Amino acid sequence: MKFVVVFALWGTLFCQGYSNSLDSCQGRCDYGTDSNYSCQCNPSCERFKDCCSDYAQFCKEGSTSCKGRCDEKYNPDNKCHCNSKCSQHNNCCSDYADLCDDSGGGGSVITDAELKALSESLYALDSNKASASQLVIDPQALVPDSETNAQTDLSSRPLFRYLDEDALFSKPTYAAFLAVLDNYQRMTGQTEDFSPQQLAEQEAFVRETMSNTELGRELFAFLYTKGRYASEEEFIQDLKMMWFGLYSRYNNKMDSSGFEHIFAGEVKGGKVSGFHNWIQFYLLEKKGLLNYYSHSFDGPWNTYPDVLGMQFKWDGYFKQVGSAIIGCSPEFDFAVYSLCYITRPGKLCRLSLGGKELAIQTYTWDKSFYGDRKKYIASAFPSTPRN
Repeated sequence: MKFVVVFALWGTLFCQGYSNSLDSCQGRCDYGTDSNYSCQCNPSCERFKDCCSDYAQFCKEGSTSCKGRCDEKYNPDNKCHCNSKCSQHNNCCSDYADLCDDSGGGGSVITDAELKALSESLYALDSNKASASQLVIDPQALVPDSETNAQTDLSSRPLFRYLDEDALFSKPTYAAFLAVLDNYQRMTGQTEDFSPQQLAEQEAFVRETMSNTELGRELFAFLYTKGRYASEEEFIQDLKMMWFGLYSRYNNKMDSSGFEHIFAGEVKGGKVSGFHNWIQFYLLEKKGLLNYYSHSFDGPWNTYPDVLGMQFKWDGYFKQVGSAIIGCSPEFDFAVYSLCYITRPGKLCRLSLGGKELAIQTYTWDKSFYGDRKKYIASAFPSTPRN
């Protein structure tokens, strides 16, 4: 009898420890309450005393600020860094430029003001974005953050009322994007295996959007002058690796990439994961595979691009907040997320579009590296305006 009690106690402690090891705040800061986790990572968790053990490490201001940390020695346990090498490795804290002197090593520090100025330039150069006559959406129900997990269909009509496919999808960047979009298996745990044709489509997409558009060339010119890249070819190859390099989200299978997660969307643990692209949303809704429920935040900017945080079901799998930049061209989506990942990896990236502020949250895939400590893209998406 004593053995049974001890064994049961050991099992309980093991399960609790295992659960806590899985329920980390890494990649979850400021999300709403999620009952699927044993601990939470939003500001309310301190009041309700249900924060994850690493909440302070990943989510508190001090863990991502250079205040009092300039020129500190490198510590791999820190979420971001404040020494002269952080620019070279793209892992500076977001306020490094404002609080610490840049002593070189890997290009000039890029300030928030410069990011906002560049994003305005990219916005002005997005000649392939949808016009009001080419795209009409019907957002319908607006829900508070506390109700985004309700899984209640509050919108009787589709989100997309009209899209001029002939005018938009015939453009070279749209065609290149669509060619890559259908190359993925949405379920994590299934190895992605690309044919030579599919690899060529990845290459064509990057070059079409970045080398063959004024918008892409503007992005490269900025990063070149800041010392991030020595040549356009280095820039293109880095984009290919960070976006299309494979890593494992489940069961050690090479089943995911930044492009698949952000643009195509995935299903993991019975839920939609990623999925932050308006064109994919439109295509699946048109096929009857996606049911739009509601939105939890909206620009509204009265012109495109706009920003929406959407609730929906994709062929039976729910997405609590699938935020996306609506109506932009594929090259704009790709350029903005790339810019934020290169300059603010794992941080909030503050931009400006047509005088309206936009925050992009990026995450890195910490367990997969290539080259000189550079990391794959784990996710990038528009964050809520209050952040």
